[in-house]
Amino acid sequence: MWFFPVMGVGVIGVLVGSVCLVSQRKSLFGILLSMEIFTLGVYIMVFSSVCYQGWLSSVCLIFLTFGVCEAALSLSVLVSLIRSVGSDYVGGLVLGHF
Repeated sequence: MWFFPVMGVGVIGVLVGSVCLVSQRKSLFGILLSMEIFTLGVYIMVFSSVCYQGWLSSVCLIFLTFGVCEAALSLSVLVSLIRSVGSDYVGGLVLGHF
């Protein structure tokens, strides 16, 4: 069956996204990018489960919609931070310049 290799790719994506999220300490862009990798890994796992079980494929579309909304909101926060502070470093938020 092809279910287990695809699910394994999703688990690897979630693990890579988690490691990148924990290791990012300075750049907000890196944090948001690792969150997108995490979301993509979860989407792959949901997609493989839906295809294997034969459920409705609208579940994947709904999850993908929420992932796109999360990406758009995080991009708007990133642009707002860069316009107000001048960089995307997390240290600028801690100092209270935002």
